[in-house]
Formats: sequence, structure tokens, C-alpha cells
Amino acid sequence: MNTTIEKELFELIGDNHQMTSAETPLRFDAFQKSDAAKMLAIENHFFQIMEELGLDMNDDSLKGTPHRVAKMFIQEIFSGLNPANKPKISVFENSYHYDKMLVEADITFNSTCEHHFLPIIGKAHIGYVSSGKVIGLSKLNRIVDYYSRRPQVQERLIMQIFNELKSVLETEDVIVVMEAKHLCVSSRGIKDESSFTSTLQYGGIFNDKENRNDFFNLIQQEK
Repeated sequence: MNTTIEKELFELIGDNHQMTSAETPLRFDAFQKSDAAKMLAIENHFFQIMEELGLDMNDDSLKGTPHRVAKMFIQEIFSGLNPANKPKISVFENSYHYDKMLVEADITFNSTCEHHFLPIIGKAHIGYVSSGKVIGLSKLNRIVDYYSRRPQVQERLIMQIFNELKSVLETEDVIVVMEAKHLCVSSRGIKDESSFTSTLQYGGIFNDKENRNDFFNLIQQEK
């Protein structure tokens, strides 16, 4: 990535690609059922899916798969749907009065395309300038991970991370870049294994091109 990144950012549009809101579309009763009850229901449904595919569910290698998938959905790859799993984010006073840009680059994330339920794998780069609050570096990773662990489109994912950082840090001076490979593009459909999708969201001082270029130069140095 270099200082001309803005001109090179692009989107790969999937079949019937739509994003209705920056908020994840959840039903009002999404969390009335316990995780244990959800896992049992998913296990039963996935058992039926595997049977419909013609698989022998008495096979030792397969019969535990519905339970494993249910557990994975609820406790791992979609755990970010439940607000109870949101990480506790502590911020601190900027007592050392550092007033320049802070950048964390190459934050690995794994998400799931909500259109085909296939993986989205990529890197996030975050920068901000303190307005009096600072955040622990690992908390930036946790914010990215939390919003990634739900069915997503990349545009919504970057907006959720961006909005969360603005809220926590109480500043508009935030910039986020995300670069990812979508397996719904590389493993099905067009089957293009070389392309990737980049998204960019920023505000405050990063509306100034010179500040954005400083950020791009810093994340380039990390590569």
C-alpha cells in the first residue's frame, strides 16, 4: 500500500450485493433463546443439511460434525453477534500529552460473508490522534475481532469499527483501512484467487489529504 491508495481502492461486488444499514440486521428477539438452545437447534438443522447432501451420518468422521458446527457458530465465528461478548474497552488519560498520530498496522481479522457464509480473511490498519483519551493497543485488536465475528459485508464491518473507535476515543480523528480476500470470490463464482477488496473510512484531521498520506506511509513501513 502506498500514498496513492485512495485512487486504487476498489470493491468486488458479489451477486445481489446489498448493505441495508451500518448496523447488523438482527431480529428484536435475537437473544431471547439461550446459547445452549441455539446450539441444539443448529445441530439438528445442520444434521439435516448433511443428510440432504447424501452424507452417511453414521460414519464416525461425520456424526460429530453437526455439534462441532453449532458450537463453532455460537461460541466462535459468530460470537460477535451477542452484545454480551463485546470486549470491555478501557481508555486512559493522555497524561504524556502525545499529540501526533498513533498507528497500529496489520491487525489480522477473520470474518464471514453474509451472502454465502464463506470466510473473509484480511488485515486492518488503524490510526487516530488523541483528543485526551488513549486506548491500549490490544484493545484495537479486540474491537476489530469483535465486529468481525458475525456475518458481514466489508463496508459495514469497517463502519462499525470506525464508529466504535470514534465513540470510545471521543474523537473524529480516526482512520481505518481494511484489505481482505473473500472466499465467495476466490472459491466459487468467478473463482478469482488474485483479487482482494479494500475499504477506507476516516474523519476529522484525516479529511486532510496530507494527514491521510502520512498514515499510508506509516502502514507501508510495516510491510
